[in-house]
Amino acid sequence: MKRAFDLRLVALLVVLLLAIAAGCGGGDEEGGGETTSGGGGSSNSNVSGSVTILSDWTGPEGASFQAVLDGFKKAYPNVNAKYRPSTNISQDLSTAIEGGAPPDLAAVPNPGLTDDYQSRGALKPLDFMKDSLSTDNYSQDWLDLGMIDGTTYGFFFKGANKSTIWYNVHAFEDAGVEAPETFPDLMTAAQTIKASGVPAWSIGAANGWVLTDLFENIYVRSAGVDKYHQLSDHEIPWTDQSVKDALKMMADIFNDTDNIVGGRDGALQTDFPTSVSAVFADPPKGAMIAEGDFVPGVVAGQSPAKATTDYDFFDFPSVGGSTSVVVGGGNEVIMFKDSPASEALAEYLASPEAGEIWAKRGGFASPNKNVGEDAYPDEITKRVETPVAQAENFVFDMSDLAPAQFGSTDEFTILQDFFKNPDVDATAKKLESAAAKAYK
Repeated sequence: MKRAFDLRLVALLVVLLLAIAAGCGGGDEEGGGETTSGGGGSSNSNVSGSVTILSDWTGPEGASFQAVLDGFKKAYPNVNAKYRPSTNISQDLSTAIEGGAPPDLAAVPNPGLTDDYQSRGALKPLDFMKDSLSTDNYSQDWLDLGMIDGTTYGFFFKGANKSTIWYNVHAFEDAGVEAPETFPDLMTAAQTIKASGVPAWSIGAANGWVLTDLFENIYVRSAGVDKYHQLSDHEIPWTDQSVKDALKMMADIFNDTDNIVGGRDGALQTDFPTSVSAVFADPPKGAMIAEGDFVPGVVAGQSPAKATTDYDFFDFPSVGGSTSVVVGGGNEVIMFKDSPASEALAEYLASPEAGEIWAKRGGFASPNKNVGEDAYPDEITKRVETPVAQAENFVFDMSDLAPAQFGSTDEFTILQDFFKNPDVDATAKKLESAAAKAYK
């Protein structure tokens, strides 16, 4: 009896020792044990279930986001995360919401969609993310973009810098010009480049959003950040003098038709990728293109041009001593279904760890201030992407903030008409008429 009791006692002690050892042990590299993420700091192995996220990342972008989800799997081994790519995200989400079967999460490229879904009662607030969504991790500009009436309904995982002008290094060297820092210097450089035998501007005017991006960069610098926000919310009309002043500056570019690749008619038939190719060609067909950090990716694998040797960029020049500001875009993560699994993925995507995975692969800018510049793969990428999180002032693409009918349709066509015939007063009236209807 005593021997049997002693054996049972020994067995019990062994079990207790194993349990203690398991409790003290950390997770292995494959995520099989207990780990913590950058978002919550709790026991991730206790979270289980499945979560689906939808976004518009396809091709290489889709592969990069899957790499992020692979990192999430290591951090949360008991959660199954599935990515659903979409080529028409607004339509797909609207159909899913109406059918009562939205994804758990989505990363939308247009904050106007977030406003729409929230007004329909389809979104869950992100109150559980107060620690992650703080000024320790994001600038106040980015945090404000995720709020509706004082409540956080979204945060931005992927950003973009649209305040850049990309140029052909050889075209600039042949003309003897350097990257300008002010708008008047930019206009002077454009004339010098034209005199050297190459049109200064390549403009894909067949895509209306290219023209809205140019307007936004000029407007925020000429009118200021406060008026930019007021116009974005339609608190001031598009007939305001500040709008006309910005349109006049655009007209100065558009009226110099000999300084645009293909002239006015050619540019109106040129799409954005073709306009990029013109600047990256050897010899160049145009010297520069005013567009975002995604420009080099358009011709990646198609052009032998090398960064800094053959092409480079400069920040969009200041207007009248304007403060430093970045106009940008991004994908906002929003939640339709609240569960431990969906909360875990949201927390992970808000962490610097998730951002660093994609940053190292290229084609990505993180709004998270704690994704350091060393996460980016090369010097030119560091220069163009770090301002997305570190900018003194950041404003979101105005057309993406507007109601879809105006920002994605009417504004495009009106500015294309303006490109054909740069009539400032008539264009301002057309923009205001369309905005008044869309913002009702």
